[in-house]
Amino acid sequence: MRSLERRYAVTLPGPIGGHAPPAVIVVHATEILGPGGGPVWENTDGDFRVEITGEVATVLTAPIGSRRHPCLYAVPLPDRAAPLR
Repeated sequence: MRSLERRYAVTLPGPIGGHAPPAVIVVHATEILGPGGGPVWENTDGDFRVEITGEVATVLTAPIGSRRHPCLYAVPLPDRAAPLR
């Protein structure tokens, strides 16, 4: 049996003054609630976590060495079938 997995694409801007394109990270819902009371979303590695409200993703944790942005743009992706855990 399968369930639907909800996902968001979170856009990380490129370096300031650089011409590199933004990076896009796909995150999925966890069962954890963030400081604002909303669900916490994380990437598949679990090292990037955000709390999403509307289209704003507030960064909770990011990989070491990455540039820290307090809030980012989040876009819902189509749900996809995922095996039940």
